[in-house]
Amino acid sequence: MNSTVALLLCGPAAFLATAIVAAAASRLAAATRLVYGATLVISAVLLATAAGHLAGNPGEASASLPLGVPWTGARFRLDGLSAFFLVVVNLGGTITSLYGLGYGRHESQPHRVLPFYPAFLAGMNLVVLANDAFSFLLSWEFMSLASWALVMAHHRDEANRRAGYIYLVMASFGTMALLLAFGLLAGPAGTYAFDAMRAAHPNPFAAGAVLVLMLLGAGSKAGLVPLHAWLPLAHPAAPSHVSALMSGIMTKVAIYGFVRVVFDLLGEPAWWSGVAVLLIGGVTAVLGILHALMEKDLKRLLAYSTIENIGVIFASLGLALAFKANGMPSAAALAFTAALFHVLNHSFFKSLLFFGAGAVLTATGERDMEKLGGLIHRLPVTSFVFLIGCVSISALPPFNGFASEWLVFQAILRSPELPQWGLKVIVPAVGGMLALSAALAAACFVKAFGITFLGRARSAAVERAHEVDRWSLAAMAVLAALCLLAGILPGFVIDSLSTVTLPLVGERMPVQMAQPWLSIVPIAESRSSYNGLLVFVFITISASLAAFFIHRFASHALRRGIAWGCGFPDAVPAGQYTAVSFAQPIRRVFGGFAFRSRETVDMPAPGALEPARLKVEMHDVAWEIFYQPITGAIDFATERLNHLQFLTIRRYLTLVFLYLVILLLVLALWP
Repeated sequence: MNSTVALLLCGPAAFLATAIVAAAASRLAAATRLVYGATLVISAVLLATAAGHLAGNPGEASASLPLGVPWTGARFRLDGLSAFFLVVVNLGGTITSLYGLGYGRHESQPHRVLPFYPAFLAGMNLVVLANDAFSFLLSWEFMSLASWALVMAHHRDEANRRAGYIYLVMASFGTMALLLAFGLLAGPAGTYAFDAMRAAHPNPFAAGAVLVLMLLGAGSKAGLVPLHAWLPLAHPAAPSHVSALMSGIMTKVAIYGFVRVVFDLLGEPAWWSGVAVLLIGGVTAVLGILHALMEKDLKRLLAYSTIENIGVIFASLGLALAFKANGMPSAAALAFTAALFHVLNHSFFKSLLFFGAGAVLTATGERDMEKLGGLIHRLPVTSFVFLIGCVSISALPPFNGFASEWLVFQAILRSPELPQWGLKVIVPAVGGMLALSAALAAACFVKAFGITFLGRARSAAVERAHEVDRWSLAAMAVLAALCLLAGILPGFVIDSLSTVTLPLVGERMPVQMAQPWLSIVPIAESRSSYNGLLVFVFITISASLAAFFIHRFASHALRRGIAWGCGFPDAVPAGQYTAVSFAQPIRRVFGGFAFRSRETVDMPAPGALEPARLKVEMHDVAWEIFYQPITGAIDFATERLNHLQFLTIRRYLTLVFLYLVILLLVLALWP
């Protein structure tokens, strides 16, 4: 057994041992520090091991354990792809555990969180290491059940119970799709090992079916539209540090599963596979951010924003498939690197934003933005790092979100080289959808930060708020620093991803660290280049000079007075913009097709003292089209089948007899 793989397999075992200890000691006062301290150390060791393997021009290393299917065992494998996603998983686990050392002290029922938290980390690590279908599916289900238990931590809330139920149903559906996909890859021989699947080369029909099943299985866990229904319910229901793991990390494990099968096990793709993934990614990005804009619940807004970023990643993966199918390895490497870079970046800023939402919830007890406001004066550090997360997720330079999305658009600009006219039309259209989603994301997080942290306090809870603990602030500060470093030094990340890209698409991006002034040149100097460090220096110097001159030469000439309040001089919180009113213009533009929105105004008669009322009605179109009919059919069937439990013994015997007759007829007529 390879020593690196053995060490990485010791990590999940240590997580599971921690979970057992947590189950026994979760009611003790020191249990929170013990569990999160242990998971922090274990995750840090796994992070260092995976990062060292990724940085050292890794080959492949494998191991087998006498567990699982008889005569087969459980196979595990470490290569560039799994090493990169292990870095994502364990970096998230390390920082989340650091955050949990402080945030966990405020948990009302720690015994419902502590045993399942390390189990969740163990499941995600095992999924990434698995090298056969049985180990992969077993680890996938373990990850899903552990995260479901964390979603149900506050099970006395009816909304949380509903979220947990829908999550469990969608997780079961996704696992069934993955099981069918691996069944097709295994073929008549029933080869569970990924090495055998990789060498099998399925026919085009089977490959197309596997692609569809992977979009259903991995896409349901990642949050692709219309399989996203569980995500905005389950992620806010979990404790905030678990929400960060689910939204920032678990969705990336789903992306790993998709990449492992579609780019590795399936072999050479067909060009139309890129079209399917591209379109689904573009639609997911636009609808996800539109739903986020309509939200006033801070954690639900962040959950819907995750859907948008998952759409960006899948659109880039679809573009890589299209380039790879048409023998354009350099363009495929660019698109694939952009997708992986955005995977890493999203794990940074989405975890940071969920940590910020958890800090707001801890300080105020509220996550409804309509009841917040003015927190920049009471939570100055939290507001600063949350602002960095908002700027990063809005893809504004010099932070990391801009660097990866800029690479995605550079790949889109190579679409005229594609031979199929369908792709020549679809790729620019999806590029326009991604540009729209980027603009809407900026508006969304202007709303999120402005309504939550700026203005005046809208409730007494905000006026009593104070800054959170140092552990939580340290975790958020680390993520904010990573958002900046990945934005101003993207060449380091791009070059480290070459060991992942080269085996899967047959090419890598040009070496970026050889470029002068730490610039990145994805294609050629004559086409485009970007220097995050120079942009950062320019913004810092120009902003500092502007602030200096304003305060030195302009402030003394200003006459300060009360801001004009639109004719209402009373400084009341109700005179401010709300989250709903901020989004009203966008809702009126896009609400007709995206939400079937309808506005009703109840205007009292002249002279009446009742206030006028505006009622806004919105619908989740995906839920009503896909899930509501299925739910209604199941309810109808169960109501009819419920009568069977009230039959007499004579009727039961009659039904058994008829069932046996039908079985005999089937056997007799079977060819």
